[in-house]
Amino acid sequence: MMWEYGMGWGWGWFGMILFWLVPILLVAVGLKYFFGGGSRPNPGARDERQGALELLEERYARGEIDREEFLKKRDDLKRG
Repeated sequence: MMWEYGMGWGWGWFGMILFWLVPILLVAVGLKYFFGGGSRPNPGARDERQGALELLEERYARGEIDREEFLKKRDDLKRG
């Protein structure tokens, strides 16, 4: 019969798809890690930190917190 030879429509096609899909996905993940920055912080985190720093400066300007607390929190924000 014709179905017994070659790839057929059974596991042969599934195996071929996996054979190509797995390496393609590995290359795509590698490229994303390499060009996407990997462990670099995302830009949104920097914006959030900047907004928090501005809010902290406003609270200090209004007199809600003293200089010591302002400096400690500012250093914490710059570190994190």
